[in-house]
Amino acid sequence: MSATRSTLLTSRLVRVLAAVVAVSMLGVWRDARPSAADGAIAGHVEIKRNRAAAEERPNVASLGAPSVRQPEIRPAVVYLDTGPRGAFEPDESARATMTQRDQTFVPHVLPVTVGTTVDFPNADLTFHNVFSLSKIKSFDLGRYAKGLSKSVRFDRPGVVQVFCDIHSHMRGFVLVFAHRFFAVTDVAGRYRIGRVPPGSYTLAVWYEGEVRETRPAVVPDAGGDVIADFVVR
Repeated sequence: MSATRSTLLTSRLVRVLAAVVAVSMLGVWRDARPSAADGAIAGHVEIKRNRAAAEERPNVASLGAPSVRQPEIRPAVVYLDTGPRGAFEPDESARATMTQRDQTFVPHVLPVTVGTTVDFPNADLTFHNVFSLSKIKSFDLGRYAKGLSKSVRFDRPGVVQVFCDIHSHMRGFVLVFAHRFFAVTDVAGRYRIGRVPPGSYTLAVWYEGEVRETRPAVVPDAGGDVIADFVVR
């Protein structure tokens, strides 16, 4: 084969590969971007399980702060078991906050996407410590005082349970998702997952460390709202 023919074939191959990559990236972008036909999945989650009674947090009044009776609010998280193709690109700059306040983690449940850095500020007069023994993210931030904050980056999907080694009653959850299609129930138990592309999905309800129920959900080609209510027993 002559040098000229070899050069022409190489040049043609480069152009073909460039075209394939361009078409592939365009397809991913079209899948990821919101469209006029995108829908939403919404509804209500009723919690039938017994909740812990409100309790007075120990050792707060003795340190000069008012004693606080903190209700045990336990929201649920509703999410798509598998997100649409091309629906998620990790955002390395994403941040979220779980505060240590009145000897509780606030919020009790914090859903984030992969790549998010979570700040754990201490808003109490007491020292706190945040640690986890979870397989997907094990860490120990050590003890630190009011006004200080430490952070952890969550780079794998899964459930991370966090504790304080000083106050055994403190417990929280960080749920790490590989897509953005999730929602936390509000105080009335309502949720809404927006900008869901048309398609068939499996909808899951997570509550206090477990997936309590799954069911199919179909967003039609025309978009619109899909209603899915749940009862957690």
